[in-house]
Amino acid sequence: MAAAIALPENLDLKAAAPLKAALLERRGAAITVEADQVRRLGGLCLQVLLAARKAWDLDGQSFSIKGPSEAFVETTRLFGAERALLSAEFQGAES
Repeated sequence: MAAAIALPENLDLKAAAPLKAALLERRGAAITVEADQVRRLGGLCLQVLLAARKAWDLDGQSFSIKGPSEAFVETTRLFGAERALLSAEFQGAES
């Protein structure tokens, strides 16, 4: 069974270290990241999520983003990271 982590509304600079720690605690097992409450996604937290995606891929474990909010999807798209982070179902969404 996949571990789950719910992202907070504000993923700013202060949220990066706790996010990294929470992800590291769950490394080695499949994970679902619940992104439905995200209202602001900063660049540093996006980098943490991208690094986690890569780590899970290298470990051969599932890493999925569940129900991303419009703000999460749009910010990911603006940074050009939608292909690396989001599943295909969220990549082409129009705002």
